[in-house]
Amino acid sequence: MTLDTSVGVIALVPDAWNNIVMPRHQVLKRLASHFPVVWVEPAYGWRECWLPSSAHFMKPDRWWSPAPGLEVVTPGRLHPSFVWPHWLALLTLRSRLATARRRLVAQGAKRIVLYIWRDEFADALGLVDHDVSCYHIDDEYSFDERDAPNSPREIELLRRVDQVIVHSAALLAKKGGINPHTARVPNGVDYLSYATPHAAFPDLAAVPRPRIGYAGVIKKQLDLALLVRLARARTEYSFVLVGPILNVTGKERQIVELKQLRNVFFLGEKSADELPAYVQHFDVCLMCYEINDYTKYIYPLKLNEYLATGRPTVSSPIDAVTRFASVVTLARTDAEWLAAVDASLEEPARAASVVESRRAFARTHEWDALVNRIALQLQAALARTESAGRPRTA
Repeated sequence: MTLDTSVGVIALVPDAWNNIVMPRHQVLKRLASHFPVVWVEPAYGWRECWLPSSAHFMKPDRWWSPAPGLEVVTPGRLHPSFVWPHWLALLTLRSRLATARRRLVAQGAKRIVLYIWRDEFADALGLVDHDVSCYHIDDEYSFDERDAPNSPREIELLRRVDQVIVHSAALLAKKGGINPHTARVPNGVDYLSYATPHAAFPDLAAVPRPRIGYAGVIKKQLDLALLVRLARARTEYSFVLVGPILNVTGKERQIVELKQLRNVFFLGEKSADELPAYVQHFDVCLMCYEINDYTKYIYPLKLNEYLATGRPTVSSPIDAVTRFASVVTLARTDAEWLAAVDASLEEPARAASVVESRRAFARTHEWDALVNRIALQLQAALARTESAGRPRTA
């Protein structure tokens, strides 16, 4: 597909571009090769914008382009965020959306796609002139370990948008019956980045082998107690955690215990460009998630990244991974985890044919191909609204 500058995409996202790379970064960067995209960062609060003591005092909008076709706007003093009163929060959101829309129209856009990444942005449907709306669900946004029904706000959003994208089969089962124009597009991988050999960075090269590694956000959804037990049971193995420690509420003690073990290595947060060189030099990759009503909905970003390196991967039996037992080893009990890690270090798990089967699976999830499918879904939605003669939504 070639760039269609007659279509512009306003992307409402919950985080700044320079935050931790998430699926939305991967999707929108590539979608910008099909249509110009404006990534609208969350606005600073009015105090941050208007109080002289703030580092953001009276700053204007900041525009910059991290990738061809993609522009990021950091809203400034003219449209800060408000929590209350609600009418003022809507007014400033409307102004942010109008700024993004004007930018796209100035570049030649005649049709606008409003691309929403959280149900908290549902109000935007009535605040900006657009031709097609899309709601992209890459997680269970309640983030609750206990399953709960879809919220009324999310149900209403699902009904109103023209297109819904979900990442996992479990999300599709829970939310897919509300809007007939719902498509499942899983998380992908920048295959060449992970499959092309890279030298190990010095901090990892200094870690003794075998290296049993996890790459990603260290968070409470991980079974950190399991990691403690595995590391204590296999003191001859190095357990490597690459990524920032974020929300580990309730599991702080396990983090302390892991840091006290001599065979556990916390290497910290790395850039998206650096991560492939770390994963490639693990001997075994881990996806040690808790099994609960939240993790059954996830599709781990790291799944295809691990497999693209060809490395053996051992995972908890979360819903998204149980379907892929031919390329991922599933483990439930401590004994199964230890046996799976041990076996992954043996020659059969490293045979050329087995390595290639993992990589072949990852190649079927290359981000470029997956985002092509999303672009086609948006084009189909535009065609539906045009053929129906539906007036623009605002």
